[in-house]
Amino acid sequence: MMLQEQIKKDLAAAMKAKDEEKKSILRVIMGEFGRQANKSLPDTEVVGIIKKLIKSEKEVLAQSGKAETNRFIEVAEAYLPKMADENDIKSWIAANVDFAQFKNKMQAMKPIMAHFGAAADGNLVKQILQQM
Repeated sequence: MMLQEQIKKDLAAAMKAKDEEKKSILRVIMGEFGRQANKSLPDTEVVGIIKKLIKSEKEVLAQSGKAETNRFIEVAEAYLPKMADENDIKSWIAANVDFAQFKNKMQAMKPIMAHFGAAADGNLVKQILQQM
């Protein structure tokens, strides 16, 4: 099942359960999908939109000086793919990246990010490469 369809089903379930907070959160996400040129979005675009919404929510929380997370972030993050942790990234780099092919370590970012895609945080990959 595509991620966009799953969010629609979860919205219907939240309406039936009378979970007003989750319903409004999912409506914000669905509204963002409606602003896109295509009405049926691939999962990669859906993940990108959700990440953008989470980032803007975190910025608002940081500016207001409130907690680092809230229900909006928790609900939205539930739809993101499991992120690769530092150990996963390091072990993949050790097994698959030959640094002799690159002029500097940072040039290895491209094949690493191509492999992990949205499942890896680019800043974490950069930090790992700097430590090597």
